[in-house]
Amino acid sequence: MTKLNITDTILRDAHQSLAATRMSINDMLPACEVLDSIGYWSLEVWGGATFDACLRFLHEDPWDRLRTLRKALPNTKLQMLFRGQNILGYKHYADDVVEQFCRKSIENGIDVIRIFDALNDTRNLEAAIRFTKKYGGICEPALSYTTSPVHSEDYFVKLARELVQMGADVICIKDMANLLLPEAAYSLVSRLKAEIDVPIHLHTHNTTGTGDMTYLRAAQAGVDIVDCALSPFGNGTSQPATEPLVAALAGTERDTGLDLNRLADAAKIMRPVFDRMKKEGLISDKSLRVDTNTLLYQVPGGMLSNLISQLKQANAEDKYYDVLAEIPRVRKDFGYPPLVTPTSQIVGTQAVFNVLTGRYKMFPKESKALLRGEYGRLPGEVNEEVRHMAIGDDEVITCRPADLLKPELDGYREELGEHIRQEEDVLSYALFPQVARKFFESREAEADKQTVSAPETPAPAPAPAEPAVQTLYVEDLGF
Repeated sequence: MTKLNITDTILRDAHQSLAATRMSINDMLPACEVLDSIGYWSLEVWGGATFDACLRFLHEDPWDRLRTLRKALPNTKLQMLFRGQNILGYKHYADDVVEQFCRKSIENGIDVIRIFDALNDTRNLEAAIRFTKKYGGICEPALSYTTSPVHSEDYFVKLARELVQMGADVICIKDMANLLLPEAAYSLVSRLKAEIDVPIHLHTHNTTGTGDMTYLRAAQAGVDIVDCALSPFGNGTSQPATEPLVAALAGTERDTGLDLNRLADAAKIMRPVFDRMKKEGLISDKSLRVDTNTLLYQVPGGMLSNLISQLKQANAEDKYYDVLAEIPRVRKDFGYPPLVTPTSQIVGTQAVFNVLTGRYKMFPKESKALLRGEYGRLPGEVNEEVRHMAIGDDEVITCRPADLLKPELDGYREELGEHIRQEEDVLSYALFPQVARKFFESREAEADKQTVSAPETPAPAPAPAEPAVQTLYVEDLGF
C-alpha cells in the first residue's frame, strides 16, 4: 500500500459543521502560508453552505473569497462541495446555469469538485460531471452514504461503477452523519478497491465518536484519501482531527508523510479563531459532544440544530424526542432518502408537522415536491397512500427533473441588470436572488460612500492673463 493522503476541511466543512459557516476570509488568511506548506492532497475551501453564508452573514463576495484563497494557497489543490443539479442552492437549476457555475468555479481557482445528489440519482449528477470534465476540473462524484433496507453494500458498489463510467476521476464515500462504522467501512472500501480503478476518498464526521476508528479500518482496506479537520476545528460534528490520525499512522505502510510540527504551527494560528467563535456562541458544547443518537435516528448535526430551532419557534421544545422518533417513520414513507441537504430538511420538517399537527395532516411544499419527483428518483418504495395524501392525482415525474427546465441564465442576467459588476454576480443571484440582490445593493452603497468621501481633485491654477503663447503638455499615462 502507498501513503494515505489527507484532505483538510478546516476552511469549509469543519466550521460549517461546528460554527454555522461563520469563519471569515480574514480568519483564514493568517494560516494559509503554513497550510499550503503541509502537503495535503487538497484543502476543502468552498461550496456547501459557504456561498450562502458569505453573502447573507459575512458581507463577503464568495467569488472574491475563492480568488483570494487561490492566491494564498498556490501549491495545494483547492476543493469544493457541489450539490449536483442543485449547485449550492436548494432547487434544481437548468443545465446552462450548472455549466457556467462549473466553468467559473474552475476559472477562479477550484481544482477538485466533489459532486453529490441527496437521492443518489445519477441523472442529477450528469451535467455537473460533464461540465467539470469539460473545463478541466478533477471530477469527484460522491456516494451519499446511509443505511436502510435498500442501501446495501451492493447498492453502493453498483452506484460507484456507474459513476466511473460517467467520468469520475475519484469516487467519494460521503458519510455525512457518521453512520459508516469501522467494519462496514473496511468491507465497502475493500470491495470498491477491488472492483473500480479510480482512487477512493472517504469523508465522515465524528458525531457518533466512531470517525477515527472508521478511518483506521478504511486505511487498512486501502482507501486513498480521507477528510480530516485540523485539531482546533476537529471532532464532534466536524471531521476527525488531522493530527491524531497522522500520529497513529506514522512509521506504518500508510504513513501520511505529513509533519506534525507543521500541523502544530497551523493549529496554533487557528486556535484563537476557534476560541473567539466559541466565546461568541457560534460553537455550542452540543456540537462538540459524542451523540450516539445519530446511529438510531440518522440525523446529521446540522439537521438537529434546524429541528431545535423549529421547535423553539413553535414553543414545543418538549417534543424534541418525539420528532426524532418520527423521522425514521417519515423517511420510510418517503422511500428512504439519505438525510443530507435538502432531503434532511424536508424529512425533518415533515416530522415536526406530524408531531405538532397530527400525522400527515399538513404537507410543506417541499414534501409535496419530493413525493412528486421534482428532486429525482427516490431510492426505495414510497408509501403510495401518503403520496396520494400529499399530491392527490398529480402525475409523478419520472424523467430527469432538469429536462423539464428551459435555459435560465439569460433570464437571471436580465433580472439583475445594472447590479452586475462581474459575470459571477449572475450566478450568485441565480442561487440566492434576494440575499444576493441585498448584498449587491449594499456593495454599491459602500462604493458610493467611498466616492463621496474621497478627497476632491484640486482646482487648476488660473492661467496667466492674456499670454502671448500657450503651450499644452500631455502626460503619457502608459495606456
